[in-house]
Amino acid sequence: MNLRDDARALSDDLVQLRRSLHRIPETGLDLPRTQEAVLAELDGLPLELSTGDGLTSVTAVLRGAAPGPTVLLRGDMDALPVAERTGLDFAAGNGRMHACGHDLHTTMLTGAARLLAAHRDRLAGEVLFMFQPGEEGYDGARHMLAEGLLDAAGQRPVAAYAIHVLSAGVPSGVFGTRGGPAMSASNVLRVTVRGEGGHGSMPHRAKDPVQAGCAMVTALQAWITRSFDVFDPVILTVGTFHAGTKQNVIPDTAVFEATVRSFSERAQARVKDGTVEVCRGIAAAYGVGVDAEFSEVYPMTVNDDAAADFVAATVREVLGEERYAPMRQPLQGSEDFSRVLAEVPGAMVFLGAPPAGADPERSANNHSPLAEFDDAVLADGAAVYAELAARRLAV
Repeated sequence: MNLRDDARALSDDLVQLRRSLHRIPETGLDLPRTQEAVLAELDGLPLELSTGDGLTSVTAVLRGAAPGPTVLLRGDMDALPVAERTGLDFAAGNGRMHACGHDLHTTMLTGAARLLAAHRDRLAGEVLFMFQPGEEGYDGARHMLAEGLLDAAGQRPVAAYAIHVLSAGVPSGVFGTRGGPAMSASNVLRVTVRGEGGHGSMPHRAKDPVQAGCAMVTALQAWITRSFDVFDPVILTVGTFHAGTKQNVIPDTAVFEATVRSFSERAQARVKDGTVEVCRGIAAAYGVGVDAEFSEVYPMTVNDDAAADFVAATVREVLGEERYAPMRQPLQGSEDFSRVLAEVPGAMVFLGAPPAGADPERSANNHSPLAEFDDAVLADGAAVYAELAARRLAV
């Protein structure tokens, strides 16, 4: 079967679908219009379709003509609460945006379903297609796993693959992955500093939570730079800090939240306890109270070494040596596909998709309101999805 040529024949259809999805971005676990579009695209294919109970997921099973193992392919479908500023003629206008490229993922996965369905008679085993809502902070993968995703084909998958596009940093059309840690763990530190309010002119008669909170932010940054190996890094960024109502009033409380990223179990365990201890120590020094809570969002995304090698060999053979570039280090972002990879050996794969003619190093990053993606990658993305499944079934 020549899946790459078949995919190129679908190119115009894939571009049309991607742009229609881009116009109707939805966030969270409830994506009714996106789910409807996916179901319409899959209609008429020899698939066993089911939808989620607690979320608008779509699960599709393609059964080959002969018995064999099951391979899972995943595409996430949700958008972000970002007001688009690209100026594209298919830009969204509802205050949400496919700024992370999930519309491309969904399109490529539907393309792979069409490609593999057309060659069903040559497949030995099943392909499980995972169309997932809620990747952007809603843990949609965990919900789908809890609803029985891995048993949807009757047997658990032997391999799982996902492709994620990048709007910057990698040339368009170039794939990459790595064995071992591929993306960081994501955690949240939430801190409430409890002081005693008063008049801004008399701080000695109050207990200022703003000053203590600022000291905590500074101390956390210094503690991380002096406590962790630079080759096993931790990243802490305070994204919100809220306190007070007026410039001359010392408030009772100050609240801040930070995202915390780590790349090893050892660093994860240490940063979990250490950040809380730092906040408590600063609170004691300033004579204020503190509630500090460290919670997990997503675990590290860890690729199976053999699966990563398999991806590299597949891309090189199908598309050419120049279309694959090994990842030298993990990405700092996080993914709930990590939960699938904790259950099934597989790989998260990245695909450069900055706009045609743009400098990848100067393009707007994923999640930016200016992020744009190259539709030219859709056909090859669909082909790689399909090739990974077909070749893994044949092993």
